[in-house]
This record gives sequence, C-alpha cells and structure tokens, in this order.
Amino acid sequence: MPYCEVDRYQAGDKWEGVRLFYRRYGRGATKVLLVIGLAGTHDSWGPQIRGLTGSMEPADGGDEPEPAARTDEEAGAPADAPATATATEEEDVGEGIEVCCFDNRGVGRSTIPPHKSYYSTSIMARDALALMDHLGWKKAHVFGHSMGAMISCKLAALAPHRLSSLALLNVTGGGMECFPKVDAQMLSLAFRFLRARTPEQRALVDLETHYTKEYLDEEVESCTRRAILYKEYVKGISSSGMQSNCGFEGQINACWTHKVTTKELDTIRAAGFLVSVIHGRLVS
Repeated sequence: MPYCEVDRYQAGDKWEGVRLFYRRYGRGATKVLLVIGLAGTHDSWGPQIRGLTGSMEPADGGDEPEPAARTDEEAGAPADAPATATATEEEDVGEGIEVCCFDNRGVGRSTIPPHKSYYSTSIMARDALALMDHLGWKKAHVFGHSMGAMISCKLAALAPHRLSSLALLNVTGGGMECFPKVDAQMLSLAFRFLRARTPEQRALVDLETHYTKEYLDEEVESCTRRAILYKEYVKGISSSGMQSNCGFEGQINACWTHKVTTKELDTIRAAGFLVSVIHGRLVS
C-alpha cells in the first residue's frame, strides 16, 4: 500500500510516525491534489477521479503489504525531529492528468494520533505539502471539500508557489461558521452522526446532510438516487471501517479552531493563481 510519512508525535517516552495513505490515478504533467473533508476518506473522490482521468485504476498498483513503521534510529533523525518526506517520483512530461487523493490523519488507513492537539488545519496542510514533496510534485491544482477546503486554504497560504490553482467546495471560516444554521433538524443530524455505530447508520445521516430530499427521491432508471447513493456510501465507509472517536474528535478540533488570518488571505491573493469558491444553497 502507498504510504507517506509526514510528521512525528510524542507518545509517552517515544516518538511515533504519522503516515498518510494515498492513491494516485492517471499520468501526466498536470497534477491535481484532492483534499477530503471531515470523516471522509480518499474513496469519496470516485466521481471526480473518473471525470479527470477516465479511470478508477490506481496508478500505484494494487494493495501491497503495509511496510513496517521506521524507528528513529532507522530514520537517521533525532527523536525530537519530524521526519521529512523525500521525492520518489520525477515530474511527468506530456499531456494527461495525474490525481492524488489521500486519507487525512485521523481517518481511514492513515495514522490516528491520540490527542486533539495533534490536529489542526495548519498541521494537516503541512501533511498535504509533505505528500506533494513525497510525490515529487513541484506544483498542483488543489481542490478541497469542507474541512479539506479549510486545509487547502492553509496550504495556499503556507506554500503559494506550490499551487497552480485553488478550488474550495463548501469552505467555511471555522468555529460556529461550520454550522449553516442551528435548528432542530441540524441538532438531530449532529446527534445521529455522533451516535452512528455502523456504516449503514452513518450512510443514512450523510445522505441527509449532503443532499436535499427532492434530489434523493428523484428516480434514476428503476430506483431512486437515495438507493443508489446509499449503497455507494455504505461501501465506501465499510472499506476503511468506521472512524474512531479519537480521530473524529481530532478532526472536529481542527474545524473548530480553524481561522484564516488577513495576512494569509493577502498571501493567497498576491500569489496570482486562480481561486474558485463553490458553495451550495441552503434549503429549508
């Protein structure tokens, strides 16, 4: 399996490595990095990957045995120093698009650090940058969804010279701005989300969170969109397992503490790359 070590955190009297699980699709000089949102995994990008590359076949091969974690001695670094990912690929030339998507820390097959202090959008932006270094990507078009869009904003402010463009889907300013409105329906969804213990329960909540009832009830061929999407969501959640409480709390902390400063916004504006902001309309 393809992993990239991006960071270290202290666990008792030793340091543990943080590794991101990632997948690459397609080949070409145009690079696209997809950054998923809260509790989501790389699998969530299926339609976008297919649309960009025309295939869902990973360019890095099938699942291989997971490599053993490196010790500090093997890494050749002092215990208090973060590991630095190194480039493993030369830049592709010619036409075509190469897409990379990954599991953020705290979810899926990536490392789940044990404390919420190891999660912030700034930390996770450095994760994404380390992954780009690992891939040997000098620049990429960065597309983030929800929490992933918050992370992408921080990435753009951290290393604007590494972005070809920035696309933000359903981005917020963090904190209370994460909630479009606080009413009985929103509180019910939040309660059911926290109580979900199976992929089936989680899929039902996700569908109501992401789509309108009218959209879900539309008939497609011989069934509704709800039935089709339900199967896809259950399959996606089941493939990596339910997110742990520790990982969920850490990612919630990242969303809650997220803030883009005026200086960071000025840095992004001055960089000169195209920025697209895409957002849904609130439907009562």
